[in-house]
Amino acid sequence: MKRDHHVVEPDREHGRGPYRSVLRDYSRQARSYDETRSASPSVLDPLREALSGAPGRSLLDVGGGTGNYARALAGEGWEPLVADRSPDMLARATAKGLPTVEADAQALPFPDGAFDAVMMVSMLHHVEDQAAALAEARRVVRPGGRLAVLAFTREDLEGQWYTDLFPSTRAWMESSHPRLDEYLALLPGARTLPVVYRDLDDASLAALAAHPEKVLDPAWRRQTSYFERLGRDHPGELRAGLERLRAAIDAGTPPSSRAGGTVLAWAKAG
Repeated sequence: MKRDHHVVEPDREHGRGPYRSVLRDYSRQARSYDETRSASPSVLDPLREALSGAPGRSLLDVGGGTGNYARALAGEGWEPLVADRSPDMLARATAKGLPTVEADAQALPFPDGAFDAVMMVSMLHHVEDQAAALAEARRVVRPGGRLAVLAFTREDLEGQWYTDLFPSTRAWMESSHPRLDEYLALLPGARTLPVVYRDLDDASLAALAAHPEKVLDPAWRRQTSYFERLGRDHPGELRAGLERLRAAIDAGTPPSSRAGGTVLAWAKAG
């Protein structure tokens, strides 16, 4: 079920034109991703609510990476298939006993209405055309089915300390994270469920925002696309920002931000 992937020129990763992608290549992330990125109870609870009411148990995990959320839900009776365009990430999911398929979220290789439910967890900001990816997810959900999308909206990013310490990131974070009303226009009738991180089981940038001291440790920050891209493109800014962060923490004045995201729960008319 493999599909040829469209080759995206490097400038598209940086958000020019309609393209919105923080980090396209996840091969480096795959090597250590599971060290700090397991399934978070803070995310699983709203995901369960968004998926509730699906007509069956088949579940497509689009951009599912190493399969941690798929595996957690498989333990609750779901029958997941992990789809991702990174073969390195999928190799980890396969090793966990999960069925996988190499596929691009923007052109899923499935017929209309193939799944009872679809989920997209923390992955839209890596997609060049988010509207296309959401349209594809809606297409492959059968009538009466459910779509659960964990996104980080522009509103979720507002007031976060890391863009002050690392100002070059502000432009591409804004270009890859639409406002909530943009998402709702693409998912008419969707409900919004807040995600408040109360754990570090899935130590995404959003979760780490409430634990700035962890950011000083490369073992925690290296599994985030934010810091991989910053270190790749602006290593001097990364070093300087980390020095400022350490100084603030040592002085007893660490930066403080809420840690959260938004689950969009959409039901297909049946």
